[in-house]
Amino acid sequence: MAYSPTAKEIQELRARTGAGITDCRNALVESSGDVSKAVEILRKRGIAKAEKRGGRMASEGRVVSMVSPDGRHAALVEVNSETDFVARNEDFVRLSEQLAQQVMRDVATDAVVHKAEEGSLLGQRWHADGTQTVDDVVKGASARTGEKVALRRYARFATDGALGTYVHHDGKLAVLVEVGGSDNGAAQQLARSLAEHIAAGVPTVPAAVSREQVPSDLVERERRIFAEQARESGKPDNIVEKMVQGRVDKFYAEVTLLEQPWVRDPSKTIRQLVDEASKQAGKPLTVRRFARFKMGEE
Repeated sequence: MAYSPTAKEIQELRARTGAGITDCRNALVESSGDVSKAVEILRKRGIAKAEKRGGRMASEGRVVSMVSPDGRHAALVEVNSETDFVARNEDFVRLSEQLAQQVMRDVATDAVVHKAEEGSLLGQRWHADGTQTVDDVVKGASARTGEKVALRRYARFATDGALGTYVHHDGKLAVLVEVGGSDNGAAQQLARSLAEHIAAGVPTVPAAVSREQVPSDLVERERRIFAEQARESGKPDNIVEKMVQGRVDKFYAEVTLLEQPWVRDPSKTIRQLVDEASKQAGKPLTVRRFARFKMGEE
């Protein structure tokens, strides 16, 4: 019996690819409900030019960023609610900020925790009341609001360099960047500029700082799609391989932070921006890592 996708599955695939309803339904049937395979099918056929990263909007809530007074560590948290009404409530705003403070105190964490339930934070004692855990406090907020409230993900960076943050005015997008090599004014300004650039997501949201850090499975997926499209041209295999490599190189340039054109001045790349900041700092600066949280996105 052929797989029959639900209306919700079709709509979610549409949100990720921009393809039509019929095309999405057919791709889901062909992939037996495997969304990743369905995206690849649509891409190979040229129906979807590129998957919209994080196109699945799942909830309301707030994203909060916080930096320590000495600039040595910073935190990002995404806290979800069901409605914007609750997300704008003073108690919810206060809870989000308190959760960011909790993350800041978690000295054992120096990374991005993509799923809060898989980290140690929810089981920790609440910093403002040791009789409760963080999970108890979050569940208490759900009981008070009558909506499901959840800490979705969080990040904490500790550094001997510089940290830069950007928080969008609506509280639904925030970025944290670590720059290594110095903590002087030039390094701090670079970190802030990079956070702003990553938030803009132009030409796309970067997948990694450098080519070496781009996930191999992501590159291989793109290579398969490009190869399928190139073969349809009917050209010889050696020409197809050159076409595919050219497309892969272009893909790297789009998703690698250092190779992207700077959003404020597209005539220069982020790598050139880093080089200029290094000269101002009087020592080599490096972009070590970043985290970008946008409400509901993967």
